[in-house]
Amino acid sequence: MAQRKQLLAVESLTKVFGTLKANDGVDFDIDEGEIHALLGENGAGKSTLVKMLFGTLQPDGGQILWRGNPQIITKPSFARQLGIGMVFQHFSLFDSLSVAENIALSLDAATPLSKVSAEAERVADKYGLSINAEAMVGDLSVGERQRVEIIRCLLQQPDLIILDEPTSVLTPQESERLFETLELLRREGKSILYISHKLDEVKRLCDRATVLRHGKVVGHCIPSEETPSSLAAMMVGENIHTIRKVADEAAGARETVFSVNKLSQPPTGPFSTALKDITFDVPAGEVFGIAGVAGNGQFELFEALSGERLQKDASMILLRGEAIGNKTINERRMAGAAFSPEERFGHAAVATLSLADNVLLSRHASDAKAYLSGGLLRIAKPSALKSTLARIVKTMDVRKSGDNPDAGTLSGGNLQKLILGREFDRQPSLLIVDQPTWGVDAGAAARIRQSLIDLSKSGSAVVVISQDLDELLEMCDRIAVMSEGEMSEPQQASTVTRETLGLLMGGANAGQAA
Repeated sequence: MAQRKQLLAVESLTKVFGTLKANDGVDFDIDEGEIHALLGENGAGKSTLVKMLFGTLQPDGGQILWRGNPQIITKPSFARQLGIGMVFQHFSLFDSLSVAENIALSLDAATPLSKVSAEAERVADKYGLSINAEAMVGDLSVGERQRVEIIRCLLQQPDLIILDEPTSVLTPQESERLFETLELLRREGKSILYISHKLDEVKRLCDRATVLRHGKVVGHCIPSEETPSSLAAMMVGENIHTIRKVADEAAGARETVFSVNKLSQPPTGPFSTALKDITFDVPAGEVFGIAGVAGNGQFELFEALSGERLQKDASMILLRGEAIGNKTINERRMAGAAFSPEERFGHAAVATLSLADNVLLSRHASDAKAYLSGGLLRIAKPSALKSTLARIVKTMDVRKSGDNPDAGTLSGGNLQKLILGREFDRQPSLLIVDQPTWGVDAGAAARIRQSLIDLSKSGSAVVVISQDLDELLEMCDRIAVMSEGEMSEPQQASTVTRETLGLLMGGANAGQAA
């Protein structure tokens, strides 16, 4: 086998924010025709590093070498000129524009739209990324949107493609097609920097891996020679605890805590999804999973279940037999429900408020006597809130700077632990959580999943909406699938296969998926 040539190298790359060294003397390199994994827990410095490679941040020390020559990458357009492309985890597409129009925005302004369409479809056919260039992006599935992002990147003819959590929103079948595309790109000599928390994928795809912890490189390895457990241990510095899920033989005799009965609602906007006759029950002691590719009604379902969108027929949603479909979020909380939405900032937490104030946001109604005076948002017992925050931080291992910093100073994983911790702390009879470990490192994810299982085993009903099938199969007792606003019949997690769930996520009916 011919020896590969080095394409990119970073030497002692350093980035400092105040007193925090987000990257501390990082060294690694990528060869031509290599898929190289960048691994690390939340806050390890991965995002900072790739932002410097793509020109959205500037290093405070060290250098970047491209084909052996030092480069100062001042902006993304210069990175693209060098041959560096990036597909971000969160898409940057305009729903109201066509595929071709979205792609044209990143190309030479003089390129005719007809040529953009033809080139996009040529690249799509070549790499097995089938797409209709004239389709409106708002009408596409999440998997199709990711193909648009990849095609847009490939049309810039990069030599290095940075992929950030590329399979987090894909069905197993879509992931397989993506892997085939990446392997084809590697055979053509393209290099890929692959960021993922899915360590089985890293083992399968990647030639080498660089592991970051607390901003420093703590190891390089060949993933195929490692196990997912050993890779996770390198990332977090210790072995990851195995999730403990104990089968409950008395499942059929448990009290039904939560019921949804033929819940239907029209779309809220031009790109939202209508809900169609959603029906399911969740007994005490069960973790009920809802799978599905994003954009198939999960967001709308969470709005309906949490009380962000009320129903005319209150009996569509029951909590311990009480009709709550027309009750507000706070009324549902006072009845014993708790909620954790997908979006951390703006929906679950306020970045500019302290951690204590963010805890109060979801407690001021259900625990008013403990924290408020005369119904006003004024803390009657500061020590009570301080004690609650300390308990959550200790239980969930929330890592923070200072006693009570603003939420915006926490890493994504630590903020997620705080958000879920404030709900666990209430011991609700019902918890509904959307994407509990999205973008969270292996150690934090294991803690969150075990906490969800433990809450259910204490007698609560837990509903988990997630795009991660491995997560659902690890935690849940039963799993249903959302597709185009409809829900499949729940399947026993102990017997259903990933392939069956993947087919249901892709729109097959129960008979086709069986």
